[in-house]
Amino acid sequence: MPFEIVRNDITNMQVDAVVNTANPDPVIGSGVDSGIHKKAGPKLLSARQKIGRIEFGDAVITPGFALEAKYVIHTVGPVWEDGNHGEEQILSSCYRKSLALAKEYECESIAFPLIATGNYGFPKPLALQIAVREISTFLLENEMQIYLVVFGKEAFALSEKLFKSVSSYIDENYIRSKTLDEYGAESVYGSRPETRRIRERLKRGNRIHEDIRPSKALEECLDMSVSAAAPMASDDWGQLLESLDAGFSETLLQLIDRTGKKDSEIYKKANVDRKLFSKIRNNMDYKPSKTTALAFAFALELDVDETKDFIGRAGFALSLSSKFDVIVEYFLVNRNYNIYELNEVLFAFDQPLIGA
Repeated sequence: MPFEIVRNDITNMQVDAVVNTANPDPVIGSGVDSGIHKKAGPKLLSARQKIGRIEFGDAVITPGFALEAKYVIHTVGPVWEDGNHGEEQILSSCYRKSLALAKEYECESIAFPLIATGNYGFPKPLALQIAVREISTFLLENEMQIYLVVFGKEAFALSEKLFKSVSSYIDENYIRSKTLDEYGAESVYGSRPETRRIRERLKRGNRIHEDIRPSKALEECLDMSVSAAAPMASDDWGQLLESLDAGFSETLLQLIDRTGKKDSEIYKKANVDRKLFSKIRNNMDYKPSKTTALAFAFALELDVDETKDFIGRAGFALSLSSKFDVIVEYFLVNRNYNIYELNEVLFAFDQPLIGA
């Protein structure tokens, strides 16, 4: 996928360029700066000293020397005061100028740390938002493999509001036990209130007939999370997919045509690279991964039912027994089709990322 969040030591990234959170003056700082200089060797400091002072929000480039990367892009992030001294604009500039340098030097891949969140004190949730915004904007017009590298989970933070909202949705929908697996109730209905009442009846020794079906009230409670959901609302969608033999690739191309957008707009929005999309377009029998299929569902802004139908053509489904699937469903239910924000959440909950 063109943009990926990874947990790693940035000095070990095998990319064309790594971004260093540099000190304004040509001295070795702490954190990422110290690690990069240590691995690159003393020649990096010599090259940095020849450049001299770097202004806040600016970026310069040097060779990578002993690093795996060919280049080091040095950028100076803002020192956080109170958010009223241009800190956000400076941080945005760090990403934009670093990406512009990488493009100028024909880099095909680049790795960023979460700039300015160490000793400079920039709030991590806001820094993450800015990083994702600038990187995703760049990728709309450019081809490059971009990594956002965090060394440990403590270096990565979602906004408190988003984290709580997703956590609450998971608590409501994710199946954490298989108490009723003899009857299948838990695997279908999760931990909803009525399911808990059924569980209590079992504990009291009451028998439940083996062909138990959910009540109307339970179906309404489950809403779109039940696998046997209500019929699709869009007549247009139903007419388009009336041929049950249409496979994933054929369906995808029909849906792109329906949007009136260029192929590149869709595959970039899906966080899928051009080469993979070409394979899908040229092979009507192409079998995508589940993450790729879902990525295109988000790029096409399909609703929950449409997404289930679409990924079903590649042999996949959404299940309440999968935390990954529940998080995906949360975004679909809320009609949030920002795949980069979805990947932030998936990463925070230790789940695979969406894309190729």
